[in-house]
Amino acid sequence: MLHETLWQENSRLAEACSQHPFVRGLADGSLDPEAFRRFVAQDAFFLNAFARAYALAAARSPDNATLMAFCELLNGVLRELQLHAGYAKDLKIDLTGVKPYPEVKAYTDFLLAIAWGGGPGETIAAMTPCMRLYAYLGTMLAKNGTTGNPYQDWITTYSSADFQALVTHLESLLDTLVDDSPAAHEAYAYAMQCELNFFSAMLERGAESDGPN
Repeated sequence: MLHETLWQENSRLAEACSQHPFVRGLADGSLDPEAFRRFVAQDAFFLNAFARAYALAAARSPDNATLMAFCELLNGVLRELQLHAGYAKDLKIDLTGVKPYPEVKAYTDFLLAIAWGGGPGETIAAMTPCMRLYAYLGTMLAKNGTTGNPYQDWITTYSSADFQALVTHLESLLDTLVDDSPAAHEAYAYAMQCELNFFSAMLERGAESDGPN
């Protein structure tokens, strides 16, 4: 199936993400809390754009079944944003007026440009890597959990059956709606590279402000 082909083509990037110092810090609980604070703020900005991309894809749905599928996926993102709101409250992060890092802005601009200018298929090819990667990381980290990990809630969210079901649903849409074209392969690969860049930015841009936190 196409979703399996695309994932395998980008396995090197997925593995680089799984071994990234940011992700390894989540895995064993050693991640600098300030890096996680940056992540929460930046990821909330990203998820707002991700939700809008789903909404645009829903508006271009070719049938009611696809429309309902996108609405379900959009609701999943809204639940993620609720999780981030909880983190923000606990960590005293103001999510209003967050200034995105260039790496994050490049990713959201890419997603929204495809969602505005392309059809649902192109949008799915660009959005699937984020969902599949987080499901992969959540599952991997859950298998190697450490007692008292302060980031256990994050791991539990992305290893949960509910999140895994959303990913499976999205990949079924990919197989149904996305043409096996160079554009689809390029969009998937670029999004996966953006994921790796996102993790790096959380560590490399620690001295920069996320906005009015």
